[in-house]
Order: sequence, then structure tokens, then C-alpha cells
Amino acid sequence: MGRRAVILVLDGVGAGDAPDTAEFGDEGANTLGNTARAVGGLNVPNLVSLGLGNAVETEGVPPVEDPRAGYGLMEERSAAKATLAGHWEMMGIVIEDALPTYPEGFPEEILSRFEGETGRKVIGNEPASGTEILERLGPEHEGTGAWIVYTSADSVFQVAAHTGVVPLKELYEACEKAHAMLIGEGQILVERVIARPFHGSPGAYEREHENRHDYGITPPRATYLDLLKNAGHEVVAVGKVRDIFDGRGITEHLPGQPDDAAKVDAVLEALGSVESGLVFANLVDFDAKYGHRRDPEGMAENLERFDARVPGILAALSEDDLLIVTADHGNDPTFRGTDHTRERVPLLVVGGDAVAGRPLGIRGGFSDVGATVAAWLGVEKEGLPGKSFLA
Repeated sequence: MGRRAVILVLDGVGAGDAPDTAEFGDEGANTLGNTARAVGGLNVPNLVSLGLGNAVETEGVPPVEDPRAGYGLMEERSAAKATLAGHWEMMGIVIEDALPTYPEGFPEEILSRFEGETGRKVIGNEPASGTEILERLGPEHEGTGAWIVYTSADSVFQVAAHTGVVPLKELYEACEKAHAMLIGEGQILVERVIARPFHGSPGAYEREHENRHDYGITPPRATYLDLLKNAGHEVVAVGKVRDIFDGRGITEHLPGQPDDAAKVDAVLEALGSVESGLVFANLVDFDAKYGHRRDPEGMAENLERFDARVPGILAALSEDDLLIVTADHGNDPTFRGTDHTRERVPLLVVGGDAVAGRPLGIRGGFSDVGATVAAWLGVEKEGLPGKSFLA
């Protein structure tokens, strides 16, 4: 068996104190620190043993003398605090210019064309929390069949529909038309189109996370994923990683539904079969279920659930495997609003004697992740940004 690498992205689990946080209006945001403070301290003994407390001061997470992992923090270079930007930067594409956002809703010409191409009217058209807008507009949607269209602080065009009113197939087809309009005609008007199916009744609507689908931008040039794939390695995407890269550079996709526990199961499944290459997983519940919903107790409980899986993940690794645990942005559940927060992200790296117990410092870009994986797997960087943690 050849060498393997695993990247686990704890979506939204930032560590505060980004140097440009004021530019994003996020002074004081610290997902890990403020979550821990809100619940009287985290109980994550396995992450403690890896060195999480050495990387970032967190209540209940003390530093240890001999951490099992290399530890540090990373600062994002991309002009965004979004999932796509964070993951793309890890794989060597830095987004220099912020993608368009729509704090006042989408222009009328976009909505008129979307209505014309899909045969349904639009309601909403505002930045909103997904759960809040469903409760507010769900009854009208059920009565009229109109799409609920909304956005956020991110560059996203989200389309919600009740599965009892609009079949999933029709929702997906509508989102494909929106993707062609907004991304596929030579200009990028949004980062992602997101299909948001839901079910239930007024006062008790539930989003169907397992049937959510993201339609993103195809990376405009080769990433570390392409380099690994072209070198003959497997590249297994778990969760929404495939959608983030629009399938580019991916050899296999494991959905890992319906929750983060299932995604960890999928990672372990991949480690049971992958001979050489990368397993790249996004654990989205931190962000979708707890960060955006401003639920620090839920965030803390999910961190503790993940912590309980760490021994099983480590047991599945061989001495020729590398594990990187990090995040893509912040989403402080104690912060104002419901959007992502600009933060540094934690970094823990396990891989034989190469990094064990080493301070990895504050990395000046997420691309060090891709550079490290390429170095571990013996693949040339070919001019992509990033400096290996192993150097």
C-alpha cells in the first residue's frame, strides 16, 4: 500500500484573531473560544492530546507537554470567508477579488429570467437565515408554488421548495438553469447555486440536508486535486467537497449522509479501500446546523461528538498516512447575525515523526494544506502556492 493523506475540514470552526477581521466587520468573533466560553468549557480530551490547546487558547482545552500532532493556525489569503474560497485555497487557488454578493437581493432581470425559464414565480429575494425564511414564507410557497429564493452574506443563490409541492427533480432542474444563467455564460454572478428542499408543516418545517445540492464554479485551472489524480492517486471526496470543486480532480464521491457521524463513517470506509491518495472530507454540521443557527450548545456538543471519533480515525491510519484537521472559515455561534465570520483556523497534523509535537506557527495561507499533501504523496507542486508543513 502506498502513502495516503486525510483532510478533515470542520466547516466553520474558526479560531479568532484574523489580521483582517475588521475589514469583514467581524471583530471579536472566535468560534472555538466563544463557544467554549458560552458552555463553560469544552470536553474534548482527544483533541487536547493532539495539541488543540497548544494551537489556540480555549476554555477546557489546556495545552499539553507532548502533543501527538503538529499544531498551529492558518490565515486565509482569499478575499472571502466562504466554504468554496477556503477549500479552493487549500488546494492552491487564491480568490483575489471577492465574488458578488447581494445584500439588497438579486436584480429584477435575474429573477424575471429565472421565473420565465422555470415557469414559477419567486418570493423572498433577500439575505436570510434558511430556517427563518422557510417559517416565514413556507405557507405562501405551499399555497402558490412560488420558489423561495434567498441569499446570505456569501455569494449564493439559494432556491427552497417543499418536496410536497415541487418534486426534487424539478427543483434540481431549476437550479441547473440558475447555474447556467449565473455561472455558465462567461461571467460569474454567484459562487454557488444551492437547492434547498424541505418538508413538514407551518411551524415545523425541516430542511432536507441529505437532498441539498450545490452547483458551484468549476475551478478555472489545475488544483492540487488535479495533480494528485493525474499522478495516479485516488482522490475521494466526502460530503460536499465534490460539489465545491464541481467534480474536478475527484475520482470518487461518498455523500456521507445524513450527518457528520456518517461522514466520519465514510472516511473510515475510504481508508479501508484506498491504496494511495487523498480522502478529503467536509463535516458540514458545525456550520449548517450550529454556526448559522447561532447555537453554541449544539456547536460544543458536535465538537465533543467529533472528539469521540478521533481515536477510531487515528486507529485507521498507518505509519504511511497523514491526517490534517482544520477548518475553512469561522461561524461563531455567539456572534451577531447568522453569517460566516472571518477568523484564523486551527491546524492539527498527524503523520509519523514528521510533524509530531511540532509548533507549525501561523501559516500565511491555506494552500500549505495542498502543498503538504502533495509533498507527502511525492507529487510535484507545478507552481501552485503553499509551503509544506513537512519542510
